[in-house]
Amino acid sequence: MPIFGAISEFALEFLVARALPVSVCSGAHFFCEGDESTGMFVLEEGHVVISRLWQGREFVLSQAGPGDCFGEMALMDLNRRSASVRATHDCQAMEIRPGALHELFERDCEQFALIQMNMGREVCRRLRATDDLLFAVQASGAVAAPAPAATHPATGM
Repeated sequence: MPIFGAISEFALEFLVARALPVSVCSGAHFFCEGDESTGMFVLEEGHVVISRLWQGREFVLSQAGPGDCFGEMALMDLNRRSASVRATHDCQAMEIRPGALHELFERDCEQFALIQMNMGREVCRRLRATDDLLFAVQASGAVAAPAPAATHPATGM
């Protein structure tokens, strides 16, 4: 599982011991867009679709299967859910909550940093895929390029 790449056996056992087992039946949601964030899920069995709603329609962003994680942004930015995750098959997962990561930080900050880096890599991988898709759509002429981002008043950046 990429999210656990290069972490020690101690750190893995530490997090797994604190993870909450979650079972979700096919068709049910792990969480919905806008829900309060509780933690990250690591899918052990089953498959899910990650989607967003727009004008009453569901748009699938991606799919995930065993070994994949989702909801990691909740552990990084502490905001509400940015998408919905629905099981397409019966699923078994582990939920890793912020408290477990905080405990890991207190015991072994190097292992905590590795987990954070792995989550960051996963988010970056997804951002690159989204950038590639946006570029392809813009290059086809189907959508105009977005306006430049506004600068932050305090920093000018």
